This record gives sequence, C-alpha cells and structure tokens, in this order.
Amino acid sequence: MNILTIKDILFHLPYRYQDKTRITPIGDLRVGDKVMLEGEIIIAEEVRKSRRILVLRLQDMTGVISLRFFHYYPQQIVNLQVGRKLRCFGEIRAGYYGIEMVHPEYQILSNSDAPSLENHLTPIYPTTEGITQRTWLQLTQQVLTLCQQEDFLLDELTALIPEHLPSLLEALLFVHRPPPQIKLQDLIEGKHLAIKRLAFEEILAHRLSLKKLRQTIRQNQAPVLTLQEQLNSNFLHNLAFELTAAQKKVCQEILQDFQQAIPMLRLVQGDVGSGKTVVAAVAMLQAVANGYQAALMAPTDILAEQHYRNFVNWMQPLDIQVAWLAGKHKAKLRRSMLEDIALGNAQIVIGTHAIFQEAVQFRQLGLVVIDEQHRFGVEQRLSLRDKGFKEDQIPHQLVMSATPIPRTIAMSIYADLDVSVIDELPPGRKPIKTIALAESKRDEVINRVAKVCEQGRQVYWVCTLITESETLQCQTAEATQVYLQQALPNLRIGLVHGKIAPQTKEFIMQQFKQHELDILVATTVIEVGVDVPNATLMIIENAERLGLSQLHQLRGRVGRGAAASFCVLMYKSPLSQSVRERLNIMRETSDGFKIAKKDLELRGPGEVLGTKQTGVMTFKVADLSRDQDLVPTIMQIENQLLSNHPKIVERLKQRWMVYKEKYAEV
Repeated sequence: MNILTIKDILFHLPYRYQDKTRITPIGDLRVGDKVMLEGEIIIAEEVRKSRRILVLRLQDMTGVISLRFFHYYPQQIVNLQVGRKLRCFGEIRAGYYGIEMVHPEYQILSNSDAPSLENHLTPIYPTTEGITQRTWLQLTQQVLTLCQQEDFLLDELTALIPEHLPSLLEALLFVHRPPPQIKLQDLIEGKHLAIKRLAFEEILAHRLSLKKLRQTIRQNQAPVLTLQEQLNSNFLHNLAFELTAAQKKVCQEILQDFQQAIPMLRLVQGDVGSGKTVVAAVAMLQAVANGYQAALMAPTDILAEQHYRNFVNWMQPLDIQVAWLAGKHKAKLRRSMLEDIALGNAQIVIGTHAIFQEAVQFRQLGLVVIDEQHRFGVEQRLSLRDKGFKEDQIPHQLVMSATPIPRTIAMSIYADLDVSVIDELPPGRKPIKTIALAESKRDEVINRVAKVCEQGRQVYWVCTLITESETLQCQTAEATQVYLQQALPNLRIGLVHGKIAPQTKEFIMQQFKQHELDILVATTVIEVGVDVPNATLMIIENAERLGLSQLHQLRGRVGRGAAASFCVLMYKSPLSQSVRERLNIMRETSDGFKIAKKDLELRGPGEVLGTKQTGVMTFKVADLSRDQDLVPTIMQIENQLLSNHPKIVERLKQRWMVYKEKYAEV
C-alpha cells in the first residue's frame, strides 16, 4: 500500500466513518441507518430453508429487531442463547418479519457494567488483505500520540493559508478521530474546516508537483516545427469544409507552441462533433512537413480505423503515407508496417494500444496525439511518449478530450498544461431534439423507430446491461434485440456489446456504417467515436442509470448529417430528484460545458474525469467540484513557494504526491 514511514500512516486517511458513540433505541430505527443498539435475546433458533440460518430476536424497552446469520459456527449457537444481552452494530434492512440486521458486529455484554462507548466516530481506512481495521486504529493512534508529544509534524503553511483554517495537526486529529457531536453527513460532504485545510494542502501539493515536473520536462529539447505554408494551404483547400473560427484559433495556438524548442503539452477540449480530429491533422501535418513522424493513439479499434480512413482521404492528395496499426492485422502485414514505421516511410501512424508495444520503433517521432486521453492508463501514455526520446529530445504532446471540464477544475488537474477550447460546432450541425419518456411508452417509441427506418434512416438503441441481473431491473441488450426483431420483423437489427469478440464487433459496426443494418442495439461501447451520418435517432434505455457526460457522449452519435436528429431518454419510474435534474438538463441544453459543470455538481469529478486511470487524480481529501473556491488562493502562493521555499515544496510533495509524480509527465 506504499506505506513506508510513520508519516505515510498519518496521511493514510479514512474514507468513511461509523457512529458507535451512542445507542439507538430499536423503536427509533429506520431502514438504511447504520447504528449501534443494545437488547436482550428473546428468541434464538436455527431455521432450515435452502440453507441453515441462525435467527435471533433482540428486544429493548422500545421494540424488537431480527438478527440473521448465514455463516456461523457451533460456538455461536452456544454463546447466543435466550436471555443474553448483546450490543450490535450494523445496517438496518427491511426483512420478511419487519426490520433486521444481517451479520452485525456484536459484543456479548456481561451482567455487570457494559463497556464504555467510543468517544469519537469510528474511522474506516482503505486496507488490504491481512490488515484489519483494528490494526489501523492502533497504528494511527500511536502516530497521533507521537505527533502531540513531539515536534514531529512540520506545519510549513501556517503563515500562508487563510486565517480561518485550522493547523495541520488539528485537521489531522479531526479526520482520524472526529468528535461524536459532528454530523456524519457534514463529514461526507466535506463541510468541516479541517477537511478544507487538508484539501487546500493536497491541491497545493498536486499543483506544485505538476509545475516542478513541467519545469523538468521543459529543460528537454523538442523539435522546432516551422509552419510550411504551402502544404498547410493545400491541406485546407482540399477539405470539403472550412474550419470554424474556434478551430482556426486552436490551430494557431498549437503552431505557436511548435515555434519553441521546448515540448508542447497542450490539451484540446471540444464538445462532441466540434472537429478536434481535423485540428490534430493540421498539427500532425506540420510535424511531417518538418521531417518528423506523428502518432495518434485512439482508445478503440473502431475509432482508430475511422481516424485512419479520414487521414488517408486528407493526406493522400499531399503524398503523405499513413499507417494503421491494429491488433487484427495478420503477421505479414504487421511486419511490413513495422518496417515502414522504423524506416520513417510511414509519416503518420494511427492505432490503439498496439502503437506503444515494444516492437514498434519510430525513426523520428516529433508529435504524439492522444484521443480521448482519459481512456488510457498513465503507463500506456508514458510508454508512447518515451518512444520519441532521442538525443535529449522528446516529442510534442497534444491530448484531446470530448469530456469538457470547467476552467477552475482544469486548472487544478492540469496545472501548467496549456488548455485550448473548441467552443463552437461546425455550421450545418442541427441541434438534437431530446425527449424523456417513461418505459411504459415503449410501444410509441417502437412506432417512431419504424417510421424513421421507413424514411431510409438508421437508429441506435442503447442498453446499460448485457445480461439479466436480479438487482438491476434493466432491459438488456440481448433481450432487447430479440424483442425488437419480433416487433419489427422487416428490419435488419444488429447487436454489439463488450463480451462480443473485437473482430465480430467491428464487422457489425461496419455493417451499420454501410447501412446493411437498420437498427444497432448496443451497450455503452458505442459511446466514443462512431460516425454514421445516416443515423438520426438515439434511444437510451434506463437513462436514469447514466451520468450526464455519458448521456451527452451517446447523444452525440446522432446529428452528424444534414437531417434532423432526435434522442429519446427512456427511464424507469419513480425518479429521484437528482435523476430528474439530469434528464431536464439533457432536454434543455446540448452545450457540453454546461452539461459537464452540472455533472460535476451532481456526481463529483471522480466519475466525470475517469480518475481510476489517471493515477495522479486520486485525491485523498480534495474534491475538485466542492473545493474550487480554494484554487485562486492556492495559485497566489504556489509561485512564492517554488521561488523561495524549495524545501517546503519537497516536503509537501513527499507528504501528498510521493509514488504519483511520474504520472504528471503525461
């Protein structure tokens, strides 16, 4: 778990808490509560159904509750007899005979004095096999005692942080051992000043770490790529469309970066369909024009192939060779491509994860472009960048994302990374009309699908699960295909989901693209990158189960041609307030930045930014949507620290960022 020092234990923070500071009367219990209660066993019996279950009935002065144990040993039956008093902790559920707890923690109380209750909320720590929560409590208690006895914890920021925030030691004591009067909800929502204090320091450490690494990276050389005006002019002239003002502005920003001999590190954000790919093509063209190779990495074979076809159309008239590396290529073709890349004959290389495999050697890589960058693990992105290392020179990097991020959040995540925004859609793109319908109106939707297909158009029908689940009553992709085939026997219906072999999936996608299928039933695997201009209707089943950004990405699969397009969000009633808000936002706007902002408010940044893969983004305390107000103050003091207090910077990095730093390089 990368815990090597006493300080690592101190900064190994709880991720949730239990309230064992008070006894709750059974009569006051509500389903969903996690509580401590005390009572006397009035019934204890083994029930034989499909398996043996130990069932107890526990009573206090206010009511009775059932305790159920599915896994138990003979000694428990002996210990848990009628008349014994128990203290239990667990979650209240609705059972067949009223409220119940399943496998609660319990303690048998003697007839003499009961043990005292906890004097603080009980922290629950991230752990691993072999280390119990009891061990974490013991370890953290030893370290907290040490901190209070010795000048063990340096608080370097006392003079710099806002006055209303507590000291570092006070904040750490609070989060490790919150007092009983604190509301659990306030802790969960990060409302307490102690949490703000730790979040402040963590975001500061994150930004300092990124800035230091950017300084290191910028000590490397990168190729100077001068604008080859004639080639650029020919490329733009051959396009079937004119670049928007926003695209031209972003191209200009990239071309300015290329004029310097330091590595470009630029993020291009643009909404679904805003034309990021052609901006990447302009950048890659400059690398080729200056004698370098350019590589574009996409998250899926389907998207990589789509990019390849676009680039071939754009680059062939300019006599520029484009190679496409895919897992499905046969050995002979692959060998030939690898040779072309190594010799530099392949000037532009497009592919998925296949690009950064060891066998792929570039002659001179000058620019790396990563599409849908949050889809890639950091190790994968690093290994592609490292392929461009040559004589202390590294390639420029351009990363693209169709998941718009509000500016304050982008500043926190990417710190010194330059951010460009394509904030307008190409002319002719008609807004997609979005409606929300209860699943009880399925027949109306099917009639609409039939009419759309009669007009020669195509339809996506997206489901959120592949196979039936008892816990999630969702329409599944497989069941939906069968259902639609029966309801619409004259239409050609295909099915794709994550469990289908990649070659089969691609074959079906190609069939849909070439209008050999009328309807494509799919899971969210089609979220990114499929471009079928003839598809004008998107049905999303169980839309209440998806986040706003994902709904927006899926909706962006239609509306790519000249015809009017529609999106139907089908939902299962009843809806919670937050789900109603999500569906209303989808109906009201198609602006990706507004949608992303709302998504961050409703769900927080974890889901939206794909943090599971970004390594550096797994904050312990900070929540980028909640703590945006801290960023301006943090930005004021970070340069002062970098310039005048290098030792403090190092200590903050060691405290919060150790083991994560190399991820900032990408």
